Amino acid sequence: MNARTRVLIAVTGTLALIAAAVIYVGVAGARNQDTASAGTSDAVSLDGPRLLFRSTADADRGHVSSVSAADPGGARAVSTVSCSRVHAAGGTGICLRPETGLTTYQLAVLDRRLAVTQEIPLVGVPNRARVSADGQRLSWTVFVTGDSYNGGRFSTRAGTLDLTTGEVEGTLEEFAVTVDGKPYKAADVNFWGVTFTRQPNRFYATMSTGSHRYLVEGDSKARTVRTLRDNVECPSLSPDETRIAHKSAVDGDPAKGWRVSVLDLASGTVTPLAETRSVDDQPAWLDGRTVAYALPRTQGHSDVWAVPANGAGAPRLLIPEAESPAALP
Repeated sequence: MNARTRVLIAVTGTLALIAAAVIYVGVAGARNQDTASAGTSDAVSLDGPRLLFRSTADADRGHVSSVSAADPGGARAVSTVSCSRVHAAGGTGICLRPETGLTTYQLAVLDRRLAVTQEIPLVGVPNRARVSADGQRLSWTVFVTGDSYNGGRFSTRAGTLDLTTGEVEGTLEEFAVTVDGKPYKAADVNFWGVTFTRQPNRFYATMSTGSHRYLVEGDSKARTVRTLRDNVECPSLSPDETRIAHKSAVDGDPAKGWRVSVLDLASGTVTPLAETRSVDDQPAWLDGRTVAYALPRTQGHSDVWAVPANGAGAPRLLIPEAESPAALP
């Protein structure tokens, strides 16, 4: 497939997002200085039970790595594959990585042994990546600049790839939008943080417009999205598809940081989780009871933490020197 994609999506007026983009550029630059000797080609696969992640350790920064799900603090396997963002499910991996220099990137589709099966050029700094549970659909979000309405600040765009059809959706901004049941059009509509359902063509994502950051439900076949709830960002659908882990802006203001929370789709109840530090990440479900996320320590260094999904308990360090976690059953 000769699909070429230019990806962008706006996260309007947030200094934290601008800082995040700068950090990703720096991390990508550090990744380019790594050598292939920082792992072995067959050290990591997408077979479980393992936890896949991107290493932030100095010795193997950016390399796709894994640990035992039963002993996440134990010995890690490190591959030669380097990514700025990584995720995997259903035997398929997605790797967002620099192509040449610091401003050109690509999406690499990985098979079970981390061999590249497809590459798609991207423009923008990698920010989010997800694979559907069956491994057949992939999504990504990147930071960009240049939207006329955004005053030169960073924006974002989300795209999707359907491996069953080969279709690439370069941006969700071309979808028909319904806000509170009414058709809606605005120049500043942007999307990020896609998470897929098991039903073909269905997904959830974040849509921003004006001062709102909505949870939306989308249909890629009908090319439509509809708003469900305000102040829900970076959604992640639970394995049983009844809940969405996400980040919520504190007091509705991203400048105050984000609280990782869980939304019950049936009742609409939102449960703030025990993590009270600001989490600027798309959470990942380790199982039906536990949510994981990355927290930066210093520039280029992050740790993966986990917390119960019911609001009880306390955060625990899951994988040091790691980010972009994905549970491999």
